[in-house]
Amino acid sequence: MVTEVDVAVVGAGSAGLGIGYYLQQVGLSFLIVERGRIGESWRSQRWDSFVVNTPNWMNTLPGSPYQGADNDGFCSGRELVESLERHASTHALPIRSGTTVTRVGRAEDTDHFVVETLDNAGARDSIRTRNVVLASGSMNSPKVPAPSGRLPDSVEQLHAADYRSPAGLSEGAIVVIGSGQSGCQIAEELIGAGRTVYLCTSRVARVPRRYRGRDTLSWMRDMGLLDQEVGDLPDPVMEFAAQPQVSGVGVRGRTVSLQGMQRQGVGLMGRLVGIVDGVLTTDDRLADHVAFADGFSAQFKRDVDTHIAANGIDAPGGEDDPIDAPAGPEIAEAGLTTLDLAAAGVTTVIWCTGFRASFDWLQVPVTDDLGRPVHVRGVSPVPGIYFLGFPWLHSRKSGIIFGIDEDARHITETITSRTH
Repeated sequence: MVTEVDVAVVGAGSAGLGIGYYLQQVGLSFLIVERGRIGESWRSQRWDSFVVNTPNWMNTLPGSPYQGADNDGFCSGRELVESLERHASTHALPIRSGTTVTRVGRAEDTDHFVVETLDNAGARDSIRTRNVVLASGSMNSPKVPAPSGRLPDSVEQLHAADYRSPAGLSEGAIVVIGSGQSGCQIAEELIGAGRTVYLCTSRVARVPRRYRGRDTLSWMRDMGLLDQEVGDLPDPVMEFAAQPQVSGVGVRGRTVSLQGMQRQGVGLMGRLVGIVDGVLTTDDRLADHVAFADGFSAQFKRDVDTHIAANGIDAPGGEDDPIDAPAGPEIAEAGLTTLDLAAAGVTTVIWCTGFRASFDWLQVPVTDDLGRPVHVRGVSPVPGIYFLGFPWLHSRKSGIIFGIDEDARHITETITSRTH
């Protein structure tokens, strides 16, 4: 069976659903193809207690304003999926679920593309279209470093995408590798459940959850930081940096810091170097990792103070947040650089080492040698191929739900000008 539409959208997450609304508004025929269910990554690659790190006012799609009672609260992964389902139902978006895209390539006439699919029942179909929006996201293929192959067979290992709860792990100590948002939150949950936890850290920024009466992301919005483009960054490397450590757990979320976790009992280590004969080794940069996070938070607060003063904003003073207090030299003294896994009773390693986009099915030259999208504001060099929902497509907010509206409108306008 061949379906013909103006636009094929790959992925029914926030990006695919967001542009679906705008495609509908301009009267284009389209079909959204989803490998699983609506919001599949939020369903199957998050742990049971997962809470979104952005406040509710940021997690809305075009045409679906927030309807809840807690604008500044944080929703669970389940609640977010429910909001995506409501959006799809309210706007009656055409979605083909349980259908995996196996190939996107040129049709015989070069003005069109063919999107080949395979559904869960084994049926193969194809979509013929002039426009394909790749909204499958950058977090659908877990990254696991090479040292994973050198872990003893006695140690269970899993990626953060497969972690669900402390109860699902074997008894014994746990090593969490990676101190980004996921690594810190999983380590906190495990130590809170009474487990022995070691955390391999890296150079990740940190911000307070709240400062001077408002959520950090509210200040970032008003200061224009969420609208920063790559060319505005003081260091281009920041484009590839991990998101700052912070948590949405709690009534108003909470600050996360390495020193705070150490006080809870987490054993801190440097960045993973290797695993040999059952001994895990890290570098000795733990103090640098902590100092970098402390410095980033301090500078952010100074920037907020400057913004408040320059604009005459009536804001309370800074909150007393002990988790945000800079660490002393004792944190490095207590850090480890080697860990004998057997002697420490380690039975599980959790890789919180991020994800990558998977484009194995894409047979159009729109990615670079590292598999990253090549584009200008989501528009690829091949007319008719677009990216949406990826980090830094246009600005800092492009990779989160809050940025979908603006990017989806731009791509819809581009498609419309090409189609009519």
